[in-house]
Amino acid sequence: MTNQQEFTFDVEVGKILNLMINSLYTNKDVALRELISNASDACDKLRYLVAQNPDLSHDELKVSITTNKEKKLLIITDNGIGMNREDLIANLGTIARSGTENFIKSLTGDNKKDVQLIGQFGVGFYSSFMIADKVEVISRKFDDEKTWMWESDGSANFKILEVEKGERGTKIILHLKDEATSDFLDRFHIKHVVQTYSDHINFKIEFVPENIEAGAKVETLNSASALWTRSANEITAEEYQNFFKHISHLPGDPFMTIHNRVEGLVSYTNLFFIPSSKPFDLFHPDRKSSVKLYVKKVFISEELTLVPACMRFLRGLVDSDDLPLNISRENLQHSSVLDKIRKSVVAKVLSELKKKAAESEEEYLKFWNNFGAVLKEGLCESSDFREKILEISRFHSSKSPDKLISIAEYLDRAKPGQDKIFFLTGESVEKIKSSPQLEIFLHKDVEVLYLTDSVDEFWVTVALPYKEKEFQSINRHDVDLENIEKNPQEKSEEEQSSEEIKDVTSSQFEGLTKFIKEVLGDKIKEVRISKKLTDSPVCLAVNAGSMDIRLERFLLEQKQIQTGTAKIFEINPTNSIIKNLNNDYLDSTKHQAVLDRIHTLFDIACIIEDEPINDAKDFSRRIQSFMAS
Repeated sequence: MTNQQEFTFDVEVGKILNLMINSLYTNKDVALRELISNASDACDKLRYLVAQNPDLSHDELKVSITTNKEKKLLIITDNGIGMNREDLIANLGTIARSGTENFIKSLTGDNKKDVQLIGQFGVGFYSSFMIADKVEVISRKFDDEKTWMWESDGSANFKILEVEKGERGTKIILHLKDEATSDFLDRFHIKHVVQTYSDHINFKIEFVPENIEAGAKVETLNSASALWTRSANEITAEEYQNFFKHISHLPGDPFMTIHNRVEGLVSYTNLFFIPSSKPFDLFHPDRKSSVKLYVKKVFISEELTLVPACMRFLRGLVDSDDLPLNISRENLQHSSVLDKIRKSVVAKVLSELKKKAAESEEEYLKFWNNFGAVLKEGLCESSDFREKILEISRFHSSKSPDKLISIAEYLDRAKPGQDKIFFLTGESVEKIKSSPQLEIFLHKDVEVLYLTDSVDEFWVTVALPYKEKEFQSINRHDVDLENIEKNPQEKSEEEQSSEEIKDVTSSQFEGLTKFIKEVLGDKIKEVRISKKLTDSPVCLAVNAGSMDIRLERFLLEQKQIQTGTAKIFEINPTNSIIKNLNNDYLDSTKHQAVLDRIHTLFDIACIIEDEPINDAKDFSRRIQSFMAS
């Protein structure tokens, strides 16, 4: 060994190195990722030179990994461009060169803020010191006869010296810390890291066993193909399917593949897959996004919200050219470039889904039945995409209970003068179909959307008007169909009965409504004559602005609220039960029977709305009494 020279880090730079090692990278697998990425870059540089100079020959470019368990060594070798003495000082002295006066002045002593600063500089190589207490780099440049070694323990200094001539390229020898040996001397863990972070690298990454001389075989660890960097028309369906299975770990083929390159103010490539089946943890509260961020083909993270939660069914990646490779996670969370990418990819996914629905509604419904409830979560968010999500949403309705329709189809069938989009929520279509709330709508041929997903309770409370029509739950007491134009038959029927009903409700039932309120007391908010019931005797309703019945029950079950609110008790003056009750409630000889009938009618209204009955035993007694009489 000759020409040894030692370089001393400044005290401030030593602090930076210590901060970076202990704070910047919390996932120690990143150390191997960074070294493989650097090795790949070295191969890329030589490949570029060969393309420029065909006379420059080279062997197959690759990255090799091996271990020495006895000496606790992890060794990463590439046969790329290599480095000479000046390159070693320059490339592996990045932190030293970055420690300019301005950078040192910017250090605050606040670890969190300083980590964000360091993330702006190229520090990937130094992550080696998370797992090693000494690092040796042996390298020979492609056009140089000399081989040099860089060595450091990550503390105060590093040294450069000439060593015996070796092969072209770079060998990094990590003297592993004791706590790192269980992972980084384990072939299976190394393979896992490579396939997780570096599978896309389009150079072979191989594992060379220690006992290669005894006949052990070299194993290729990666697929060596950055699929998304190729043009979509060059990629076969089988290649897409294999890549989908690799990144999703889901059975079957993808329902949809979205692969495109965006160039402009922000340049990136996205490759997304929509699975053809539901992941088992789709609704798990801790479920994270499965969209990964790459920068220039280097995996960065999959813990960033590249797509909103309502698109957590997506599998795939975004590869950006406009982000610095070593940007810190904290900076990424607030990156304006990433914000632009997020909006762009969400718009693209929604556009492709809309296109799929236009091409084949039958095929699109396969997606909707799997992921529609998830996508509708986006309707709860204050975003630019609420209307676009509504456009591709599908619903059952009173006119289409067995076939899903779009909001556009609903509006096409809206009655003249209808300024609302009417809906009713429930646990199932069958349950909603039996609701008395629907009666006047069915009678007047006004369509009602049936909303059966849990998320429906929430988005309808924040939904803005769509095409100038507001969403309105039909279990509101103030539902008004007066302005909706009627067909001749409806006009004739209403003309015959409206005056009679108006007279009956105003003059004959005022006493009964007061009496029922006295009997039921705090169980109800008030008693009103119903505008919705045509057949059933009673129903429960809520005021405009009040919480929907099903939403309130959901929040009670989740213990988000402590108590429910009293509901409006609506009665139907045309129903024979209510008419008889009106005749009997002042008859003292029938007092107990009238009380039983009122309480039973209220309990029936609660049962229909899945509201609890306060006294099931008394309800049973009353039913038995009615059956006996």
